[in-house]
Amino acid sequence: MSPRRPSCTHRTSQLVTPVGALLTKDEYLGAVGSGHIDYVAWEPGPIAVRVRGNAAVIRYQAVLEVVFGGHRVPSTRYWHTDTYECLEGRWQVVWSQATEIR
Repeated sequence: MSPRRPSCTHRTSQLVTPVGALLTKDEYLGAVGSGHIDYVAWEPGPIAVRVRGNAAVIRYQAVLEVVFGGHRVPSTRYWHTDTYECLEGRWQVVWSQATEIR
């Protein structure tokens, strides 16, 4: 019996926030759309990119100021790492993680 290969059609992306919350794409976009997450400032730095086949990873630092659930988070620097897959000819984010730099 051969080992089962992972499916290449997985389309649910996930975001891990700096406080460790896991959000699906729909949850994240819903929170932004409703104003629960409100980006006041987003200043990304240089972006490093690695591509292998149909997968890519980007890494960068960004300074963010955000209002989250009505609470203002002061301007803070974060590392961001995002993983993409090329599915049906389009690059789509699969996982995204942000980590506060202290």
